[in-house]
Amino acid sequence: MYSQWPRWIGQIEICLIQPPARQKRIREPHYETYEALAAALVEYLPPYLDRPFAFFGHCGGALPGVELTRQLAAAGLPLPRRVFVSSQVAPHDGPYGRLLDLNADQLGEELGKIMTNLGVEPTAELIEMSLELLIQDLEANKRYKVAKPFYLPTGITAIGWYDDSEIPMDRMNGWREVSEDCRYALLEGDHFRFLDAPRALLDEFERDLASSA
Repeated sequence: MYSQWPRWIGQIEICLIQPPARQKRIREPHYETYEALAAALVEYLPPYLDRPFAFFGHCGGALPGVELTRQLAAAGLPLPRRVFVSSQVAPHDGPYGRLLDLNADQLGEELGKIMTNLGVEPTAELIEMSLELLIQDLEANKRYKVAKPFYLPTGITAIGWYDDSEIPMDRMNGWREVSEDCRYALLEGDHFRFLDAPRALLDEFERDLASSA
């Protein structure tokens, strides 16, 4: 999903986290819940947290970063300067999203659209191979149920997109209940605009990380 992103944004290094059950980790079992994924990262990441850092995630990929921040705080470990959440509702307002209610055939059609956006030929074989993983990812999203807002001791930047029909910006108001330092940014583009790392999105990272340095 981040193949078109730069390695650096000014002095900010982009470090990608690859969850299990995909690409080079395809033989590993799916993490099943965001809590389990975050717990594994709490064990793995501390050696890399010796410098200022932040988390970014889009749609379902935003929530693991939120849960990871929550677990880092509980463990007394270094916290991100900021958590950037794109096209996602606050945990206590979810699970939310059109894809959560689609059947396998409908999800296969959605996969074809995603692959096309990524510049990949959506063959039947590739869609079949990816469908199980998508279903598992969506199940993890459905399992992440938070009864009431929890507090994160770090800033949040909630990013929406003008033409996003999946997660409209007005659905993201709950993030201000999660952090005392919550800022909203509405950018040009649709739900998949983040894929090619638009300059406006990169500017949001530089703006907030520079101001928190």
